[in-house]
Amino acid sequence: MVVRFGEHIRAEIYGQSHADRIGVRIEGLPAGRPIDTAELQRFLDRRAPGRNAWSTSRKEGDRPEFLSGVSRTGAGFFETDGNTLEAVIYNTNIRPQDYKDTKVVPRPAHADYPAWVRYGEIASGGGQFSARMTAPLCIAGGIFLQWLNAEGIGICAHIASIGDICDVSFPETEGTACRDAGEEPLVDPEFPVIDRAAGEEMKALIARTKSEGDSIGGIIECMITGLRPGIGSPLFGSIESRLCQTVFAVPAVKGIEFGSGFGAARMRGSENNDPFCIRDGRVETKSNHHGGILGGLSSGMPILFRTAMKPTPSIAREQTSVDLETMTETVLTIKGRHDPCIVPRAVPCIEAAAALAIGDLLLMEDKL
Repeated sequence: MVVRFGEHIRAEIYGQSHADRIGVRIEGLPAGRPIDTAELQRFLDRRAPGRNAWSTSRKEGDRPEFLSGVSRTGAGFFETDGNTLEAVIYNTNIRPQDYKDTKVVPRPAHADYPAWVRYGEIASGGGQFSARMTAPLCIAGGIFLQWLNAEGIGICAHIASIGDICDVSFPETEGTACRDAGEEPLVDPEFPVIDRAAGEEMKALIARTKSEGDSIGGIIECMITGLRPGIGSPLFGSIESRLCQTVFAVPAVKGIEFGSGFGAARMRGSENNDPFCIRDGRVETKSNHHGGILGGLSSGMPILFRTAMKPTPSIAREQTSVDLETMTETVLTIKGRHDPCIVPRAVPCIEAAAALAIGDLLLMEDKL
């Protein structure tokens, strides 16, 4: 199956969790844009499985191979040639035998049942619905992140919460999301939180949840900085609409809010409105309840949004399901290797989704 995205570009993600490869094709990229493969690999490594105690034990190198659309300019460096860019990742550590009990028994909270109705089968490992498909999403998003950074546009995300343990938030009106006053990263590169102490509590909660055969969800906060005011369109072409389309491509996402989000529903206008001011010769707002977007257009303030991530549906506990062949209820125990909490590895996926949306928008407006 191939899924597509884009207005100016056409990005296609293809493959399945247990196929020999997964990949991405991107049409519409301008020629001469640089790609640093070492930087891209560092980004992909943040999402890759099997790297730490709080993720799945499935180990994949997730090393992309470019098949077309680029020319080599040096060791580890390419540039786009204007043709369709295609990159693949080869799956090397699949275990379809772990899914023999789910061929006709849908796993609760997975896409198995509606996929069986639509396509006539339950694909091994979740097939095209698997979170494995966020790897090619991160290839595309990782490339756009490099180009956006070169234009002074930063995209950075962190874990806002796991369960009831919360990290501190990004500074609401500051224009630098990824670094603090010094040169050290604001977000911990190993476990993506700002408050390292809160991160240790989150790790302990994930470990405890895993020991109980269960999983847990959380919230990811993302900030986009450096986007000048006036970018975007009203209604269906709004920045919110474009971000939602790509962010919901990350399978575990169940909700998104911008700025104060649902909290604005409990405010008065006098509380939610952001007063305009002049700061360093620029029009800004004193607060940022609007999350950097007004009427679908960028306001020049940091774009701030949060995504709600559901608990990983594959858990070790017994669950009730149905046998679709006999149409009888049955008890299912899911086997295999799964994240007790998908949130840490989803952080770069949210960054990639945001980069893809903003990059496509800027190319469409001829501003990237």
